[in-house]
Amino acid sequence: MSRTVTIDPVTRIEGHAKITIHLDDDGHVADARFHVVEFRGFEKFCEGRSFWEMPGITARICGICPVSHLMASAKAGDVILGVAIPPTAAKLRRLMNWAQMVQSHALSFFHLSGPDLLLGMESDPAKRNIMGLIDKYPDVARNGIRLRRFGQKVISILGGASIHPDWAVAGGVRMPLSDENRSVIRRMLPEALDITGLALDMLKDAFDDYRDEETMYGNFPSLFMGLVTPDGGLEHYDGLLRIVDSDGNVLEPGVSPVRYREVIGEAVEPWSYLKFPYYKPLALRGLNGDIPPREFYHAGMYRVGPLARLNVCDFAGTPRADSELREFRRLAARGKLVTNSFHYHFARLIEILYCLERIAETVEDPSITNERVRANAAVNSLVGVGVSEAPRGTLFHEYHVNEDGILQKVNLIIATGNNNLAMNRTVKQIAQFHINGHKLDEGILNRIEHGIRLYDPCLSCSTHAVGHMPMVVELVGADGDIVDRLVRTE
Repeated sequence: MSRTVTIDPVTRIEGHAKITIHLDDDGHVADARFHVVEFRGFEKFCEGRSFWEMPGITARICGICPVSHLMASAKAGDVILGVAIPPTAAKLRRLMNWAQMVQSHALSFFHLSGPDLLLGMESDPAKRNIMGLIDKYPDVARNGIRLRRFGQKVISILGGASIHPDWAVAGGVRMPLSDENRSVIRRMLPEALDITGLALDMLKDAFDDYRDEETMYGNFPSLFMGLVTPDGGLEHYDGLLRIVDSDGNVLEPGVSPVRYREVIGEAVEPWSYLKFPYYKPLALRGLNGDIPPREFYHAGMYRVGPLARLNVCDFAGTPRADSELREFRRLAARGKLVTNSFHYHFARLIEILYCLERIAETVEDPSITNERVRANAAVNSLVGVGVSEAPRGTLFHEYHVNEDGILQKVNLIIATGNNNLAMNRTVKQIAQFHINGHKLDEGILNRIEHGIRLYDPCLSCSTHAVGHMPMVVELVGADGDIVDRLVRTE
């Protein structure tokens, strides 16, 4: 007999999802699935629009990471125009992208995952939220707000709005940076750097309290993918796609992003609206292995985002970030990569530090206030691919246009989608560790949810919502009956 337990507060992910945990006859976890129950729509309704409109349209996919879509879309437009944008425009785009990394990572660490880390996984769910964090650790909560405010302020200075800016366009950017606003950014940097240092110290102090999480929260071999500079440095805006395995072997040293279809495939399942991207060469090899034919693509599972980016790069390229990167890599065995998804938290803070250091360098560049920020051209290519690193990982925009620049076909591979296979594997691993029988409780639910929060999924980016759905966790017996069910409602 199934039963329903309603639990508050609302889960701390962006979007709506459901988890089903499938038990065998002995009550052990046989499988677990992370279902995205929102409907996807952007790719289809963009058909028939002009590619010139796409940065403004796709920036409105989500209010958390609009800059990512703005950058990928503008870069796809650059290819369609066949232009090299002015150097200052490229620097300003990077500046905004780094600012977005700061604000998004700050939100994830301080306010979405912070209640778990500081209040405890088993703490009272009525208090394990941002309000509980403010009550018990007000300085930490305020620091999170201040750090996020820095990123939002930089975005607003450049784009005229902190949410849904349409400042980046095919060919460059709409407006240059003034000397006055450069000074504003310069004055805000010291506080942001200080807060990031305190957050790193706080996280390291908490490691001893989460030994179980360090060993079994998404800890499994996988591939990792991210952009790198031509010499192998950490990259967020441009560069080459690099893919490595957990042992540090480089499978793809530097694929041009326009060739992404040669290495990345996309699968679908009837139980989720979120696509399942995979690495083609290993997936095709899986057809000849012991993986069920329907699941061949699982062999090509990879992870993206801050953990992946730190795993694929050879170095960060700024002093403090490189120092923290060396410490991060000591979490793995010599020669191996950091495979535990729990350390997405650490990786996020290192990336914040890196972005702040890069912003500090860039605002001192004498050319950053140059007013030549846009190249003008007409359609010179009928296909444009724009790839950038969103806070959650590698983001792909591919546009097919006619001679008038009207979109005939659109393909988007969202960062959260790139992590889909890994998120499902993580949910299963945590469920197998904690569940033995036919009973759920609040602590188990939150630990499974935290496994998802590690990836900081943005489901509205990866899908398009119709209506409002709760997050549901279901235990499904071997006979297919629901034996227990927990629901988080809005």
